[in-house]
Amino acid sequence: EVQLVESGGGLVRPGGSLRLSCAGSGFTFSSSIMSWSRQAPGKGLERVSGFYRDGSTYYADSVKGRFTISRDNAKNTVYLQMNSLKPEDTAVYYCGSRVFTTTSEKDYWGQGTQVTVSS
Repeated sequence: EVQLVESGGGLVRPGGSLRLSCAGSGFTFSSSIMSWSRQAPGKGLERVSGFYRDGSTYYADSVKGRFTISRDNAKNTVYLQMNSLKPEDTAVYYCGSRVFTTTSEKDYWGQGTQVTVSS
């Protein structure tokens, strides 16, 4: 069974930092495409950052220069380092994985972790 478990969310003041973690299990982590998305109150799901299949990374314009995605395949974990946080970064953050098998590909999501940026 594929599982993605996020952690590291919380309440932080504007300008502060948080590091989100997402631990995956039940699939071949190293060959999956990992990403982070978020959903702010009353808004749709926004892709924040992720990996392309060649290992390169991408970021939404709204977080470029402030957020950094990384992964540790030995620990089956993907991270999102968030610096210079703004109130508009407040959202539930979801870890996503596109898992490949010999015959198919499928997307999975974690349960989410709340990030609140407020003074």
